[in-house]
Amino acid sequence: MSKLVVTKEGFHSMQNELKKLKGVDLREAAQMMMEARDKGDISENAEFDSAKENIDNLNKKIISLEQKIANAIIINSDNLDNSSVQLLTRVRVFNQKIKKEQEFSIVPENEVNVKEGKISFNSPIGKGLIGKIVGDVATIQVPVGTMELEILDINVIN
Repeated sequence: MSKLVVTKEGFHSMQNELKKLKGVDLREAAQMMMEARDKGDISENAEFDSAKENIDNLNKKIISLEQKIANAIIINSDNLDNSSVQLLTRVRVFNQKIKKEQEFSIVPENEVNVKEGKISFNSPIGKGLIGKIVGDVATIQVPVGTMELEILDINVIN
């Protein structure tokens, strides 16, 4: 498995999710399976089959998350500067097409949250903004057309 770039926040989030999966979720699934088994013959028990499938899926998620954690590279924003747009920067832009200011945080792919303005450095907008400095205009091709974003301000994400 390849290395996974994450922030400290993203790493702790993965650890918390793993703890929940191994604790609460797996315990609940095991309890459901025991209750289904107590209802009689398991050879034709759809409830038992469903509970068993749920445990299998949880175990797959646990293994996947453990691999991600083992291969994680934690990036630290303390060593970054705000002279150009890069991973772990927050950029304020003026969208010339819709005549509106917008703000984006450039984050690793596993930490994307569009509602919070967190976009991947590998997304079309992220790629188009990377390396730009205040005053630059980034012309970016997106699925709905072309965006022209003027860089107004750049800050390192804390």
